[in-house]
Amino acid sequence: QVQLTESGGGSVQAGGSLRLSCGASGEISRRTCVAWFRQTPNEEREVVARIYLIGGSIYYADSVKGRFTISLDHPQNMEYLYLQMNSLKPEDTGIYYCAAKAPYGCPVAASEYDYWGQGTQVTVSS
Repeated sequence: QVQLTESGGGSVQAGGSLRLSCGASGEISRRTCVAWFRQTPNEEREVVARIYLIGGSIYYADSVKGRFTISLDHPQNMEYLYLQMNSLKPEDTGIYYCAAKAPYGCPVAASEYDYWGQGTQVTVSS
């Protein structure tokens, strides 16, 4: 079992920045894949960024490349996952979820992930 708790959401004007944090505990191993997803009304939950703890492979959605950065506190023993969001746009508005997938693999589909946080709201106004 893995427990995930997000924090750091809020409201910001376009062009601003926010940093999301996800506290993780439980069965986190080097073969765990962790990710940030975003969900907007009437849309499916989509991956924003994900990182495979073994090897550090990172994926970003095209819509956030160059603006968002996913990172960990300790790659060897992760306790916190972060998402630094810069140059925010109104279309970045949504509920952001931290997710983890039990070994093995590091996909981008939400259906492949086993554990989810409760979500944190991000609102970007124009």
